[in-house]
Amino acid sequence: MLTNKQKEKIYNLISQKQEGAYWDFKREWYSKEKQADLLHDIICMANNMECHDAYIIIGIDEEKDCSIQDVKNDPNRRNTQKIVDFLRDKKFAGGVRPRVVVELLQVEDGEIDIIIIKNDYYTPYFLEENYKGVNANNIYTRVFDTNTPKNKSADIVHIEYLWKKRFRLLSTPLEQIFYYLLSSEDWLDTEDNSSMTRKYYKYAPEFVIEYCEDNNRNGYEYYLFSQMDSRPHWYNIYVNYYQTTLFSTIGIGLDGNRGFTNAPCTDFLFDRWRDNGKVLFKYYIKESREWILHEFFMEYESDEAMRANDRFEECVLIFKSELEMQEFKDYAREKWEERTDYLKGMIVPYMELPEGYVEDAFKEEYENALILKKMLDEYRTI
Repeated sequence: MLTNKQKEKIYNLISQKQEGAYWDFKREWYSKEKQADLLHDIICMANNMECHDAYIIIGIDEEKDCSIQDVKNDPNRRNTQKIVDFLRDKKFAGGVRPRVVVELLQVEDGEIDIIIIKNDYYTPYFLEENYKGVNANNIYTRVFDTNTPKNKSADIVHIEYLWKKRFRLLSTPLEQIFYYLLSSEDWLDTEDNSSMTRKYYKYAPEFVIEYCEDNNRNGYEYYLFSQMDSRPHWYNIYVNYYQTTLFSTIGIGLDGNRGFTNAPCTDFLFDRWRDNGKVLFKYYIKESREWILHEFFMEYESDEAMRANDRFEECVLIFKSELEMQEFKDYAREKWEERTDYLKGMIVPYMELPEGYVEDAFKEEYENALILKKMLDEYRTI
């Protein structure tokens, strides 16, 4: 489903009444005779030069001032699964295909469809086998509002650009280091005697991640009580390029420092205070920087530490995307009045806290985390 931001984006593109470097208009869906055109257009859009999600907007009649042509009864209409199946049958180099989704947009004059071709780093996309005039090994792209013709290949400067994109040579140092962190086996420890733990990327040692214990921080968080040893151990984590810190965050030692990871993010279920509070929860979003770091640290852990991590993740929410998190929050807010029903059979661990801490507050946060985890599992089955 399109987000409000995406809808606004589509409306803005249509209002320009002209095609561009990452969007194209079609009056109607591709017929059976035009399947080569569909494939060619998708490849060109996937290889666009703007490093941007691309849009084939179907239901826009350019010959009539970009007016809406309702596609509701279009006999050639396809959904996401049919487009994915169409691409799966084609022989793409390396077996890597563009990621596409089809979304419907209800407008005043009817329905239009948008084929969204996701921006990623696997460019250039090209075929290993001819398909109805779409040539094998030809690299197609889109420059301004024009696709590379089927019987030609893109200019060498554009082909070089697409390969540079694949190898992250066009990325900023911050983007590069988080890409390198996906390959934890390529990171080595430095040999020094400082209290700072340092790891560097062996193919580009100017990229360094380091962390050290923060002796000035000693507070508790509810998720620490998932561990056998709940005493807090806090760290400062720095992601560096040469001597410049590009990203920093807080680290946590789990189960008496048997495990280590970066602290999860914090959000609230309600935007304003209610009788039952704003309802705090801790989370990661997959593919985010925080998640990449979390997985990076977990790769180095022992079996004992992995068990500590499993207990930790039992009370931390893990979302597939930012969109899923926002949609889940809407769902959970509607269900929150049933909170006590979700508590049945739920076990909260024993909490031993120093004087001055309110045990009930930590217990409630822990309960809320388990309730939200249960709600998230339920939400994903709908």
